[in-house]
Amino acid sequence: PVTPDLLVSPSSQDGDLGSECPEDRGNWTGRLDFLLSCIGYCVGLGNVWRFPYRAYTNGGGAFLVPYFIMLAICGIPIFFMELSLGQFSSLGPLAVWKISPLFKGVGMGTILIVSLVAIYYNMIIAYVLFYLFASLTSDLPWQHCGNWWNTDLCLDHHVIKAGNNTLPVNISNTVSPSEEYWSRYVLHIQGSSGIGDPGRIRWNLCLCLLLSWTIVYLCILKGVKSSGKVVYFTATFPYLILVMLLIRGVTLEGAWKGIQFYLTPQFDHLLSSKVWIEAALQIFYSLGVGFGGLLTFASYNTFHQNIYRDTFIVTLGNAITSILAGFAIFSVLGYMSQELGVPVNQVAKAGPGLAFVVYPQAMTMLPLSPFWSFLFFFMLLTLGLDSQFAFMETIVTAVTDEFPYYLRPKKASFSAAICIALFLMGLILTTEGGMYWLVLLDDYSAGFGLMVVVITTCLVVTRVYGMKRFCRDIHMMLGFKPGPYFRACWMVLSPATMMALLVYNIVKYQPSEYGNYRFPTWAEVLGILMGVLSCLMIPMGMVVAVFQEEGTLWERVQQASRPAMDWGPSLEENRTGVYVASLAGSQSPKPLMVHMRKYGGITSYENTAIEVDREMEEDDEEESMI
Repeated sequence: PVTPDLLVSPSSQDGDLGSECPEDRGNWTGRLDFLLSCIGYCVGLGNVWRFPYRAYTNGGGAFLVPYFIMLAICGIPIFFMELSLGQFSSLGPLAVWKISPLFKGVGMGTILIVSLVAIYYNMIIAYVLFYLFASLTSDLPWQHCGNWWNTDLCLDHHVIKAGNNTLPVNISNTVSPSEEYWSRYVLHIQGSSGIGDPGRIRWNLCLCLLLSWTIVYLCILKGVKSSGKVVYFTATFPYLILVMLLIRGVTLEGAWKGIQFYLTPQFDHLLSSKVWIEAALQIFYSLGVGFGGLLTFASYNTFHQNIYRDTFIVTLGNAITSILAGFAIFSVLGYMSQELGVPVNQVAKAGPGLAFVVYPQAMTMLPLSPFWSFLFFFMLLTLGLDSQFAFMETIVTAVTDEFPYYLRPKKASFSAAICIALFLMGLILTTEGGMYWLVLLDDYSAGFGLMVVVITTCLVVTRVYGMKRFCRDIHMMLGFKPGPYFRACWMVLSPATMMALLVYNIVKYQPSEYGNYRFPTWAEVLGILMGVLSCLMIPMGMVVAVFQEEGTLWERVQQASRPAMDWGPSLEENRTGVYVASLAGSQSPKPLMVHMRKYGGITSYENTAIEVDREMEEDDEEESMI
């Protein structure tokens, strides 16, 4: 029998209701694509070179107490909020602000932050590629002194051991060969006098940067359909290498020194506010909230994907990975301290210094050092790549969702244009003074600006859009409402914690520095402007939104703060209640009829739809009586 046109959903083709996601936008091709992409995005370089250092400097094992408390208060709730916004609307970080067009500047600020981070993050991947290729030798180039880039201060550990056994050697004014390899050969930083004197381009680094951008482009060429398959390798293989490094590390002589140093609890640290702030900062940056990556990934889900379960898998998995990485790193540092005859705290560093100086030096002390060095840098490469995929997918998705008719058919070309533009902007990082620019970007691009973006998002969703309405949307999508824990965090605990972080960052502000180099005033001003610009996007977006409305100023603000007419689930069959009336020119019956035809009866989600409709009708009756 011929189906009447009235009963056919606009999203169907030739009378077939098709899939739950629009084909022109794309969606994940497998159930694990989304979960592995989120794990790869959250588990990044910071788990290896930032968490272990923060743990041992803030109370060792005692640091895990504030860490997990901050995970519960700030990390998990904001993570779930971002996933819910993306999955409910199937929109990127810009278009999702149909929820309240007055605050579209928040999305613009997010894109600016992610673009700046993507520029320097791929430079770090280029450094990793450089070391990866350098490890393909029988003798690591940073193992001994005597190379053209070494100075008279260079002293390797073999000489130190010989000196300790025969005659005393003064190592206070010496430099390890791995440190000189990093600073004088890889960076060639001696060719620059400071950030204002970048010097010449290091062509070997430039080629590595070009290669890293090429890899990223090829992996995001077809959007989530291609990157969703690559993460099956990049998100899982680091765990295999991490376990290998962990087993090798704990079997080394002196490994217990490093592990003891890493985990010895110092509970007196818990009385310091600094430790709690450090734990919140680690959670904030490790989970990647506010960068738009989580929202972007969730926007490619089917409407009823169980993101509640995925939230706990990813957030707790990320925390456990950080702790395991600490064991792998500090077991090797303990062995290294015993070999050098110095305390662990003299060999432990955070940031790039750990990845490109300390750990490579430790590798030279092991048998088969090129093999372990290659494994370590290959792990860093895979950890870094899937985070970079998320940054790029966020930028591309955000812009293509704004101009779907023009850019979605040309998504591959547009992605190439974005990669080329960011590569050209990153060329200054390949110069002899490029490290100074990288430190400046790292310190300011995602600092207080990112916190302002996340705080504003939380307040808009709970206060402007409304907590009751947001919980109802989640009920429609998942079949249940968020419990008191999530509502309390969204309303009070998470915004208060992030406000404390913001105030702490401003009060404890310290000028950037790299080693003994202090940045000039103009560089500090430039860095602060980078952070302020992302914040200024919010009031700028407000002005534009108000001018697009009609009426008095207050009427314009009220109209711009309400959800757009087409806000809601992207497919008609997922719309219920108030979201049916918002369909442009829709004369079709309620989506419930479409569901009944598609599934052959009432399912649990249709029951949920009926409950949500009933709640909305009761609320409307209460408002009319008032």
